[in-house]
Amino acid sequence: MKKLTIGTLLLLSSSSAFAVAPGGPGCGWGNLLFDGQSGFVPHFAASTTNGTSGNNTFGMTTGTNGCSVNGNLTYAGASMLASMMDEFSIDAAKGEGEALTAVAVVLGVQPEDRAKFAELTHENFNTIFPSQDVTASQVMDSLQQVMKADPTMAKYAI
Repeated sequence: MKKLTIGTLLLLSSSSAFAVAPGGPGCGWGNLLFDGQSGFVPHFAASTTNGTSGNNTFGMTTGTNGCSVNGNLTYAGASMLASMMDEFSIDAAKGEGEALTAVAVVLGVQPEDRAKFAELTHENFNTIFPSQDVTASQVMDSLQQVMKADPTMAKYAI
């Protein structure tokens, strides 16, 4: 059940937070509320606002709310981690940061264990990021191995 929940969260966060939304990238009240902001939290909040209120659907129908149906739909994201590898590697090297927290949240790490997660990624930075050419898939595999070897983090490993 835990794997299904984590997989669903990862899928939802990567597809809703980083894909160009139907109606265009500026479509919906969420985009208006968080205009000019960047990062995981504002993107996720804008997507949630648009999805829960249905305002982007209304905007596409009426041509309001910054929405248009004239352009081609696109999808620019492969996975959440792949889209934020630079930020995640910097945060892991420092042992703190928003990208590190975002990955912990997607992996289901509870708030009381996030400091340990940050410490673990910092202490195992060279294992998780063995080279500059490492892929997101390799980073996730290494991160999972490091988590499985830690008594506190093992329960969050997939």
